[in-house]
Formats: sequence, C-alpha cells, structure tokens
Amino acid sequence: MWPDTRLCRLLGVEHPIILAPMAGTTTPEMVAAVSNGGGLGSHGCATMPLDRLERDVEVLARSTNRPVNLNFFCHSPPEITRAQHEAVLEALAPFYAAAGVTPPEGVPKAPYAPFGQAHLEALLAHPPAVVSFHFGLPDGDAVKALKKRGCLVFSSATTVAEARWLEARGVDAVIAQGWESGGHRGVFLEPENDAQVGLFSLLPQVADAVKVPVIAAGGIADGRGIAAAFKLGASGVQIGTAFISADEAAHKPLHDEAVAAGADDSTRISLAGSGRPARAHRTPWLDAMTKVGTAPFPLMYHYTAGLQAAEAEKHRFSLYGQSARLAPGGDTGARLAALVEGARRALA
Repeated sequence: MWPDTRLCRLLGVEHPIILAPMAGTTTPEMVAAVSNGGGLGSHGCATMPLDRLERDVEVLARSTNRPVNLNFFCHSPPEITRAQHEAVLEALAPFYAAAGVTPPEGVPKAPYAPFGQAHLEALLAHPPAVVSFHFGLPDGDAVKALKKRGCLVFSSATTVAEARWLEARGVDAVIAQGWESGGHRGVFLEPENDAQVGLFSLLPQVADAVKVPVIAAGGIADGRGIAAAFKLGASGVQIGTAFISADEAAHKPLHDEAVAAGADDSTRISLAGSGRPARAHRTPWLDAMTKVGTAPFPLMYHYTAGLQAAEAEKHRFSLYGQSARLAPGGDTGARLAALVEGARRALA
C-alpha cells in the first residue's frame, strides 16, 4: 500500500504514521495505542521532570512491545538581565491589569531544562526505539551514545539548510516541519529569523537534499494529506492535531472545544506564549501580545502563565495546527485506523 516503505522497514512498523510528540498532551496510553495500532507512538517528554519520565517509560513498557519515540527539546539555557525582565513586566502591565492578574515576582527561572546528561542517562538505562529532538540536536557524544544503545535519532527541520545540518550529524530521519504545524516551530539555525516555509514547498526540497528518510509534518490531518506527502517525497508523516482531542490525550481547559472549532484561519504563530514561535488558537490576548517584546524561551512562561490561566475559560489558549477541521473523531486507535483507511483510498 505505501509507496515508500523505507520508514516502515527502519522502524519495523506497519504504517509510516507517527503520533507527534505533543508535550503536555500525549500520555502513555495515547502513545501505546498508536504503536499497538501499527504506527509509531511518540511521547512529548521535553517539559516533564525526570521522575515523571521514568514512570511514563515504565507504563509504556507494560503497555506495548512495539517501537515508541521519546522527544526532547535542545534549546540553549536561557539568560535574562534585570533590564530585560523589567521591560517585559512594563510591556505586559496593561494585560495583567485587564485580566486582574498579579505580575509575577522575581527574575524568572526556566520551568524546565534542555536535554542534558540526566536525560541521556535515563534513556541509556531504558533505551526506546527512537529518540527525537526539537530545536536541533544535543552534542555529538550524546547522539553517538544513543545510537550505540540501538536508538534511532530523528529531529525536526524547518529549512533545507537545517535538514542538511541534521543529516551531517547522523540523524536516521529528518522531520520536515512546515509552517502549518501546531505548537512550537523547530527552527534552530536562525531562531530569530524563521523562514516560515510551508510544507508543500519544504518537503520536496528536503527530500531532494538528503538521503535519509523524510517525515512530513504540518497541516496533515486526513488521508488526502498523507497521500500528498508521499507524492512530494515523504517516507512517512508525523501528525499531531488529528490526535490532539482523542480520548487518551491529556485534556486542558476548553482545549477540545478550541480544536473542534478550529478552521484554516483560527490559529496564528506567536512568540508571546513561551518566547519561541508557536502556532496557537487565536485569541484577543494572543493577537494583542504580538506587539509585546518577549523573554528568552522558555522564561516567557514565567510572565504569561497567569495570563493564560486567567483567560483559559474565556479565550481557549490552545496549541494546534491549521487543519483541525479535517481531523477524524473517536479514540486514538479509531483515529489512526481512519487515517490509514483514508490514505489507502487516496493513494489508490
């Protein structure tokens, strides 16, 4: 059925469909459902403490004997000066006042760390089939250590230059992330100058530029999108928004309602939530925040957590992609089956 089986053979799976590792949304039950259904389940581990990571790995080991992917962030440790801190507070003062939120006190500390030695040791002790990264890669020794333990290494590219950079450093597959994707952009070579390339332009150029399998991500939520990705050179697809409201997902306030109402124009890219560009549900607050200077990622959460909480029930701050309206319904297994069947029809 699949026009390109390289990814299936590499992973040992029936379907080259990867659950996107949505930090804060994926659960072990959700990941296992995709893996047990013949795809590759991915768990967003970037924001979780190590004890939670270890517990979730144990749950996954009991829930599936199929390949799974654990995903981490590789951002630089952030620094902020007192002057920057005060400038952000001053810019946000009107929004705090309007929402009735007390401004946060003290210079912020990062809510979570980038991939480091402690993460590496945890993975080497219990190696998953795949370890994937966002915002580049850890140092070369860490990549070599993971591959020596039998882990495949994937990472996201938002440009051809990033894809070539990743291949030169030993990744086993490149995830071509188009502008349509929900959540954080994976841009890392020039994070201050996102090229904003859409998937239909990015994918065939990345496929021509690298020899490793290319996984298409961004705006794919039904069988037609999967078939189109293969026509443009993909060996597989990574899908998040089509699974984001499945029964097994971790559900946030009004998140499901936002996704259910999602349309082609209901999201926007903004640095306002975290300090890095991310696609989220459009709200009056998020639109206004585009004019506000931000703190480095992920320190911006220190300033916006109260605003997001205050606005959650009214404005439905949610991260999702541009094709939410195309997503199938049901639990995770039913959604995967619908995507496979839709792709079968479209490819036929």
